[in-house]
Amino acid sequence: MGGPSLDDASSTASAGHAPPDATVMAPVESQEVWAAGVTYLRSREARAEEAADATPYDLVYDAQRPELFFKSPGWRVRGPGEQIAVRADSAWNAPEPELALVLDAAMQVVGYAVGNDVSSRSIEGENPLYLPQAKVYDGACALGPCVVPASEAHPPFRISLEVLRAGAVEYRGTTSTDLMKRSFEELAGYLGRALAFPHGAILLTGTALVPDAPFTLRDGDTVRIAIDGLGVLANPVATVGASATVASRSPR
Repeated sequence: MGGPSLDDASSTASAGHAPPDATVMAPVESQEVWAAGVTYLRSREARAEEAADATPYDLVYDAQRPELFFKSPGWRVRGPGEQIAVRADSAWNAPEPELALVLDAAMQVVGYAVGNDVSSRSIEGENPLYLPQAKVYDGACALGPCVVPASEAHPPFRISLEVLRAGAVEYRGTTSTDLMKRSFEELAGYLGRALAFPHGAILLTGTALVPDAPFTLRDGDTVRIAIDGLGVLANPVATVGASATVASRSPR
């Protein structure tokens, strides 16, 4: 997938330009981070590609109820420049650049941020019940560089992804939130339907930028995600955890 360089993007919000010696923290405190899946057609295709049984992903794309899952407590989220991670027991890993909705206690959208829902495609592909292990581990979630109030940013948003390897662009792609099957309000409404969030929540809205197999994130890569008006989130990649005794299934 082609797209403009992030260096040329006009998407960097003014709040994303921090002094060189500053540490920019992830824009989350006590809020939980949740995520929605299969909200784009490309996501359905990618999840079906990796899965031993594609049926659940085909069904949820067309179902009334969306897929929602817990991603991270606020304290575990990585900020700009901090290391994100791939699991040592996974042979196939991907960044997932996503628009993050900042929700208040009433599940109203009050702001937006850039998010990365790093995922193990091999672990999830073995069995949908392995989703928590594929999605929830140290370094699997990043947010930043800031929260832009909903009154100052307006959808649809263009989302761009670059993966840098040894100083060169290994993958580049661009998409837009206007390709989403579900609305922001629908996703937020389901999240708060039977669950209270006194401090609000962050909701990642899914991705359409899924590199084709056999691409996988590697230790030493850098992932850069830009969203128009929200800024650029850049993170180096490391490996976390112990290797598996039996290796996870590699991409076909």
